[in-house]
Amino acid sequence: MLDVSRLRVLVAIARTGSVTAAAKQLHYSQPSISHHLARLEAETGAQLVRRVGRGIRLTEAGRTLAERGAEILGRLDAAEAELSAHVGLSQGRVRLAAFPSALGTFVPRAAALLADRHPGLRVSLSEAEPPEAIRMLRAGYVDVAVIFRYDRENEDDGITARRLLDEPSYLVTAEETTPDLTAHAEAEWIAGCDRCRTHLLAMCARAGFTPRVSFTTDDFVAVQAMVAAGLGVTALPGLPLLAARNEAVHTAVLPDATRHVLAATYGEPPEPPATAALLDALAEAGAATGEFHSV
Repeated sequence: MLDVSRLRVLVAIARTGSVTAAAKQLHYSQPSISHHLARLEAETGAQLVRRVGRGIRLTEAGRTLAERGAEILGRLDAAEAELSAHVGLSQGRVRLAAFPSALGTFVPRAAALLADRHPGLRVSLSEAEPPEAIRMLRAGYVDVAVIFRYDRENEDDGITARRLLDEPSYLVTAEETTPDLTAHAEAEWIAGCDRCRTHLLAMCARAGFTPRVSFTTDDFVAVQAMVAAGLGVTALPGLPLLAARNEAVHTAVLPDATRHVLAATYGEPPEPPATAALLDALAEAGAATGEFHSV
């Protein structure tokens, strides 16, 4: 039988990369960390770490156990949160992961609504792009993941998604323009994350050209600054422009380029009371984000 506390030590070492950092994260002494590691190796009968210079590195067995241990601990934390929620919304906890522009727009409004309606409910917010947010959701680290999709693909197994809002995409340029991608076929382009880049490539392919991507960043403030400086053009969804609009850039709505923003949960309904309350607050806040054509 594996000891949960010792699993937490191994997972912390895998995440932080050192005994010192793991001790600080868990509020343990370094000798205590070493003791837990030794006991865990005795329990498993496997060498989990090895010395490398002044530090340590996980063995293959250690990495495997750390990965599985992270999933186990995540589900345990999720179970604790659900049990806490059933005690009542006045004593519960709910955890949310969301992508940056959602955190910069409607998610804080949702958290404020939840705090106003359920003052004793603890809410934690984490920043994560959709793939990582879904992994966190499956592992039990969060109860809700706010994600986006550009198409109407089927939901993943076990994932339930609730539509929060639809946002158009905009052509963003330094000079006033029309939403004609072909007019910028020879321009330098600025691209972001893999999903956004895929969407950009698909839009340009439909327009008959492949964009020449010269700059890559996921920072939507930096993207607009680059455009304003004349370094290139880009396409951005509505939320990044609502979160932080650079007044020096011009925007034009791109046709048939909608991004769907969803709240994802994992497992069979009904949702625990705290999760359901968060979903309602997200839906209300999402609906109140305003008209995107004004960005």
